[in-house]
Amino acid sequence: MSKLFKMSVASVYVHYVNKIERKNRTKAELDKVICWLTGLTPVEIKEHLKAETTFEDFFKVVKLNRKSKLITGTICGVRIEEIEDPLMKKIRYLDKLVDELAKGRPMEKILRE
Repeated sequence: MSKLFKMSVASVYVHYVNKIERKNRTKAELDKVICWLTGLTPVEIKEHLKAETTFEDFFKVVKLNRKSKLITGTICGVRIEEIEDPLMKKIRYLDKLVDELAKGRPMEKILRE
């Protein structure tokens, strides 16, 4: 099992915020992307961050957006489509969306509209 699965979402979220803010994107945009992927509300996201929910537990309780399968490409040198572990794939979907946000991609493209 990956060490990442036992990490809290909050411990990584702070890095997501730093990454996107350096590129002039906002925390509200980040939360919108996470809400789109997970079906959670911003309040529910805050509750998970406060509770220091692990990625493993976080992705057990969310229902991924049906369009999440449209998230493709490479993250950390690995093609998302080739990731076999379902939990790792979900985590990498989130990473890819954060990367797209940081790279200035328009929100409608990030949200696969």
